[in-house]
Amino acid sequence: MQTPSIPQTNPSGDAAEALPENLRRMRQEARLTLDRLAALSGVSRAMISKIERGTSVPTATVLGKLAGALHISLSQLLGEFHARQPRLHRKENQAIYRDPASGFERRSLSPVFEDGAVDLALNVLPPGEAVEFPPHHAGVEEFLVVHEGTLTVLLDGKRFDVESGDTLFYPSDCIHEFRNEGEQPTVFYIVINDRTRR
Repeated sequence: MQTPSIPQTNPSGDAAEALPENLRRMRQEARLTLDRLAALSGVSRAMISKIERGTSVPTATVLGKLAGALHISLSQLLGEFHARQPRLHRKENQAIYRDPASGFERRSLSPVFEDGAVDLALNVLPPGEAVEFPPHHAGVEEFLVVHEGTLTVLLDGKRFDVESGDTLFYPSDCIHEFRNEGEQPTVFYIVINDRTRR
């Protein structure tokens, strides 16, 4: 089976275009100044300003910190909100994020709802690369399944080796790191369930 082809995101790509506006709008809706969001997220004011102006694409860790501080999912930060009704979410409309540091790619497969509690994402991690996400807020949990390759998952340092066809469940209010120690890209799906939104 071939590895799915996922377009790379760059500063002019779809996800990068939505991110600056979404981050600015969500920060303002939360009534947070740049300084306050910087304090809550641990991301510098200068970096947040660059992201909002569209002059910098954040790493996955920075993106995770901003989403955590705003109590939203990565898909909500990257995508466009839709009404909760039957919807064909075509491939070309799915938000894609590419981590500039590791080459990690994340495609948001589920349409984004403002009251969304469940988020489905397709992820590809290049060989020899790793990506780390900060803790989500309490009540967020993830279900991970590896489609191709092998993935090492570290949950606050505890190691799990997940092979093709294996699934891993974990509460994600901890540091979670994904490593590809193999020689081929690892393709995996994650379902994120935010139980606090129910």
